[in-house]
Amino acid sequence: MRIEILYFSGCPNHKPAVERVRAILQQKGTDADIVEVEVADAITAQQVGFLGSPTIRVDGQDVEREARTAATFGLTCRTYVAAGKRSGVPPREWIQSAVRGVRK
Repeated sequence: MRIEILYFSGCPNHKPAVERVRAILQQKGTDADIVEVEVADAITAQQVGFLGSPTIRVDGQDVEREARTAATFGLTCRTYVAAGKRSGVPPREWIQSAVRGVRK
């Protein structure tokens, strides 16, 4: 399993996202290659399909199902809305679901 965490330099949610992914993997006893990908400019953002910082992909699939068809890319902060609450890091449940989906 490969987990990519895409971010831009200075994003305050980059490290919390990495920590959340690592904690989930440790809790579940799951091995994965975690790759942190810095997106430095708008051209790269377009090339890699960067939806904002941080973006977490498990084997190429965004952890936010609804975002998988999005086509608006750029250097921006990304927020996630779950259960009526907005956060700069995706909910644990989304990451866990993405990891489970790959392990099957």
